[in-house]
Amino acid sequence: MFGRWLTGTPTPELSAASERLLALVRRELPEVDEDSRLVILAMTGLLGAVAYADRDYTEAEEARVRAELSRVEGMTEAGISAVCHTLRAHIIEVATLETPRYCRLLVELGDRDLRFEVLRLLVEVAAADGEITTTETNLLRQLTSALGLSQDDYIALQAAHRERLSVLGSRA
Repeated sequence: MFGRWLTGTPTPELSAASERLLALVRRELPEVDEDSRLVILAMTGLLGAVAYADRDYTEAEEARVRAELSRVEGMTEAGISAVCHTLRAHIIEVATLETPRYCRLLVELGDRDLRFEVLRLLVEVAAADGEITTTETNLLRQLTSALGLSQDDYIALQAAHRERLSVLGSRA
């Protein structure tokens, strides 16, 4: 805590894809502090990771990612399009290599309420195409832990989409 206060936020080591996304966020939000930009990067990357968890990044999922990015004050439609285009172009790298870094950034920079809100957004993206697959559920549970949240937090959020859980649908 004090080390960060004294030295500032260290710049994390990011992949080329994450650097491209961060550059877009910086360009789009020049007035925003760097910690907030890193939070937006992490949120965007995790949204992409969940959208691609079942290896099918659908239009419905991308529409949900766009909707969440539109909630960021200052993001223009052109900026959202650029971020989504870059995310789609590098989705494999973002969804695999960068996920632990994104979680770490959110734990370091965000309080519990922010991380819980990000988890809520992730559940919404998983449900966007009408079904939350077993693969998406497994990833969401891993991300819950990596974000320093409890499985009860995840269960509470996924309850709103209980009818979309494919693992339950297969038992009917």
